[in-house]
Amino acid sequence: MTGSGVRVVIADDEPLIRAGIRLILTSDPGIEVVAEAPDGRAAIELTRAHAPDVVLLDIQMPVMDGLTALAELRRTAPGTPVIILTTFGERDNVLRALESGGAGFLLKDTAPAELIGAVRAAAAGEAYLSPAATRHVVDQLASGRAAARGGAARARVDRLSDREHEVLALLGEGLSNADTGRRLHMSEATVKTYVSRILAKLECENRVQAALLARDAGLGT
Repeated sequence: MTGSGVRVVIADDEPLIRAGIRLILTSDPGIEVVAEAPDGRAAIELTRAHAPDVVLLDIQMPVMDGLTALAELRRTAPGTPVIILTTFGERDNVLRALESGGAGFLLKDTAPAELIGAVRAAAAGEAYLSPAATRHVVDQLASGRAAARGGAARARVDRLSDREHEVLALLGEGLSNADTGRRLHMSEATVKTYVSRILAKLECENRVQAALLARDAGLGT
């Protein structure tokens, strides 16, 4: 993140959606929308040109869809967090996006404060998990995968210590580092250290992938 604030690229094929997101984000003086893309190909080019701190990426776009663009961005700009913009009707695509390294997702009708919070969290290196929206979708996604993937997930989670299990379970519920710290009576900095250790042990790219793994393993359920 640059000293001038959080720099964002918005990618959505609907001009009104882009305008609304820009209006919300720029209401925060610490956020700057540096470019808008109407398709996935343009999103990649604009990310290369502007080196933003966060990319907001719609799934359904012409020329190149969001999932294809995400895969390319993970290759060409691996340090840039990508938040997926979606609707509840795109659950299968959301799963693919999260497993491909998306830093989280937002529903297009999310509250303005949550949108700003998600962008700030992603820029700070914390993939965004909304307790209200993300957990609902993750639960529905995980329900169809539990039987096939539960055993493998539990084997991976068994690498963790008891305390790491506790932190991962709360991460799977969508709690932030601050909320997890309050629940477990730890400082936010300590929780962040645990999360980094968990991601390394589980070989997960980000918190979203770890949360899905936690749900597959049956933690917190």
